[in-house]
Amino acid sequence: MNMRNSPFQRKGLKYVLLLSSLMLYFLQSVWAQPSTIRLIDQESREPIRQAAFQHGSQVGISDDNGIIQIENDQSSTLIISHLQFGKQQIAPAELAVAIQAGRLLLNPETRMLQPVVYLQLHPNAGEKESMNFQSSDLLEHDAGHLLDQFMSISSIRKSGAYGFDPVVRGFKYDQVNLVIDGVQGATAGCPNRMDPASSQVPMNMINQAEVIKGPYSLRYGNAFGGTVNFKSAGFNFTEKGALSGRLSSSLETNGNISRTEGLANYTNRIVDLKLFGAYATGDDYEDGDGMTVPAHFNRQNLGGKLGIRLSESQEISAMVANNHAEEVDFPTLPMDLRNDDTWLFNLGHSARFNKGKLADWKTRLYTTKVHHVMDNYDKMIDPRTVDAITHAKTQNFGGRTELRFNFEKSWLFAGTDLRVEKAEGDRQRTMLMGANAGMTMTDNVWQDAMIRKNGVFAEYHLPADNYQLVFSARAELNHAEARNPDEDFSTLYEGDLSSDLVNPSFSLGGTRQLSDRFSIALWAGLAQRSPGLAERYINYFPIGIDPYELVGNPNLKAETNKQIDLVLGWKSPKSDISLNMFSAFVGNYISSEIREDLSPRMATAPGVRQYTNIDQALHAGFELSWKQDYSGYLQQIAELAYTYGKNEDTGEALPEIPPMEFRYRLLGSFVGQKLQTEISYRHSFEQDRVAASYGENETPAFDVVDLKTSYRIKQTISFSAGINNLFDEAYYEHLSRTINGSTRPLYSPGRSFYFSLAFNFL
Repeated sequence: MNMRNSPFQRKGLKYVLLLSSLMLYFLQSVWAQPSTIRLIDQESREPIRQAAFQHGSQVGISDDNGIIQIENDQSSTLIISHLQFGKQQIAPAELAVAIQAGRLLLNPETRMLQPVVYLQLHPNAGEKESMNFQSSDLLEHDAGHLLDQFMSISSIRKSGAYGFDPVVRGFKYDQVNLVIDGVQGATAGCPNRMDPASSQVPMNMINQAEVIKGPYSLRYGNAFGGTVNFKSAGFNFTEKGALSGRLSSSLETNGNISRTEGLANYTNRIVDLKLFGAYATGDDYEDGDGMTVPAHFNRQNLGGKLGIRLSESQEISAMVANNHAEEVDFPTLPMDLRNDDTWLFNLGHSARFNKGKLADWKTRLYTTKVHHVMDNYDKMIDPRTVDAITHAKTQNFGGRTELRFNFEKSWLFAGTDLRVEKAEGDRQRTMLMGANAGMTMTDNVWQDAMIRKNGVFAEYHLPADNYQLVFSARAELNHAEARNPDEDFSTLYEGDLSSDLVNPSFSLGGTRQLSDRFSIALWAGLAQRSPGLAERYINYFPIGIDPYELVGNPNLKAETNKQIDLVLGWKSPKSDISLNMFSAFVGNYISSEIREDLSPRMATAPGVRQYTNIDQALHAGFELSWKQDYSGYLQQIAELAYTYGKNEDTGEALPEIPPMEFRYRLLGSFVGQKLQTEISYRHSFEQDRVAASYGENETPAFDVVDLKTSYRIKQTISFSAGINNLFDEAYYEHLSRTINGSTRPLYSPGRSFYFSLAFNFL
């Protein structure tokens, strides 16, 4: 019987087709994976972070790898908004191509010449400057030196070539939160901070540094005076296996400084493996007066970073790095660095969600271990009364987990973190003269001190057409103790050596676009910071400006910073002007006072200072910048920055406040952007506001001119050359220390020529 055209068969076929369609629709809606797109800067090839996007009813922000996730409805336009890239609309057909490729290349709205520096007014808490690094920057062996390129950042210099310790608007040491990837830090093993946290950053794995000035962004830790966040290179998974790499090298004439760095990268659709290494060495240099300055150093770092894509929305990562420095001269200190060996480890997991309010969940665990050795064996001392050597170890470990929620017209970050800092070490003094000749004495430098910080934080963003508000809050429980206290130290404080403090911090601010060109931003914050390891537990060690030995104070109160920033901005297609004015009122400011009743451990110290609180101190100032483009070939950047510091108790200036500074740069881009040129001029004004009670001296004004040029020979090969200190100016920074045993400050290098060659196959 022929059933092909029977009513039953036709009806059954309809049911089957209908049921199949319903099942297909159900499975597609349940199991369809959202599309992943990586936003990439077409010029720098770096991921575009924190770009807001909208696709139909879907909204969100790109993550640290520039990734967004959408469910493509085939008809809606993708709208992307970012301060540097403006507002860009991606048509459905173009979006389909980007989804297929897994990436979307965007051109900056305004051409930014080398190096890329921009002030991002939103969507971040507080005023933030970001710097994307070029290949020449990746050769730098000390991250603190690179930070000097930012306005209102200077460095305390105890060596002419190593260990530059950043100062942000007069805030320094533990007042500045310096981290890698938002969480990992390091504690200097040296009480004199020969190895500050900035010296432990593996620069050739970093592609951006962002500086958030003020106590406004509280997600990355206690941002008392500001946060410096070094961001490592993100992952770029590829459908097919791909091998790429980078190799660059440079030579600088004054000091015979040579640097080499390289990176090898293998990727496929699941794995992204990066192996990196760098080596730098240098010798004594001549200052502008022709005087030789001891500046020998030797530094290498090796490591790797691994990313594994578990799915389209989940990744795990691991990084390990080893930094090794040896034979580093510190002419301003009683000792030189003999050996500094540091290991950094971290593990991370990130997950993106496309359903509900939860958008991202990121977790990272880390540990940093430092073994530091320093001695005075190579110091020219006459008469030599003592040989001294210090072995110190520090460890940092902890973690951070953060959730991001996207609401209809706002978003929220919330999370918790843990940081533990430990320090231990002894100084051995072998007496060479006098009645104690031949005896060896041991000093308990760090007293096996420990600080534990448990924190919770939240940051809420509320944007609108012409303004954006940001609310940020943090609460931190700070516990400190000395687990192996020195007997004299314990007696000084009657055994009361532990401390538990609760540190609340809050901030509120926002930016309003008053017109197409004019904007205004106002930020207010209150942050509280507990004393650091040195401030609490250093045990008779000369770590200040003057040669007095310092003794810690576990009974110190927490500092409080009440700060306000007002930012005015004007921007046209060719010009960008910004004025940032700030005032910070610091209560319980941690300082020190001379204790006549305490005796120093070393005969070279004139006495002992004890850490103490003063009622009130003031930091205030401004930063003014003007950027102007000319015909796409030339750009000029002029900057003026000033910080005023005052001890309100005594009326004296705060110590180590850098002077007013003016910078001017003229940049050129020619031959289809293959040839880049730059002339830079820097004028540092006289600093006559000094803390005489600390033995701080006035600093004369100086002028420095630098020249540099680079040429891209091929897409993968570039050459650069330049002259630092063109006119061989003899000068020194206000924050440079005085040569040990002398009244002469640590002068900066005189004229120096440098050359570099880079091969980039990434």
